[in-house]
Amino acid sequence: MPNTFSRRPWLLFGAIFLVIMLLLLILRGWLKSLQVDYAVLMAGNTILFIATLISFQLYRKSMQNSNVQYILRMVYGGIFSKLAICVLAALTYILVARNAVDKIALFGCFGLYFIYTFMEVKVLMQISREQKNA
Repeated sequence: MPNTFSRRPWLLFGAIFLVIMLLLLILRGWLKSLQVDYAVLMAGNTILFIATLISFQLYRKSMQNSNVQYILRMVYGGIFSKLAICVLAALTYILVARNAVDKIALFGCFGLYFIYTFMEVKVLMQISREQKNA
């Protein structure tokens, strides 16, 4: 049971990543007609997926320890790492693209951030509930 349980969140995040990528590929023509750079959305999805995996691992580590200071360090580390990765990626894109920044794609990435964060919090709440009931 522990091995299946430990893989379930990773599979969920992977499924979300793949569904979003497939949707972006399917809607590529429509996005182009709206003048939205789907490559920015695809790169943003990939970066958010990686950032979510990193922050989720830190949150998961914190749940396995009873030391309050350790828990706080891991939670803040998860929040900061995800934020830092996203800000660094956005700044890199803005500096590279200069005047050709696609604001709609950036807002789309912001929406993806909310999707990943919502699912991450939902999974963490489920794990927390299951640990309290065990």
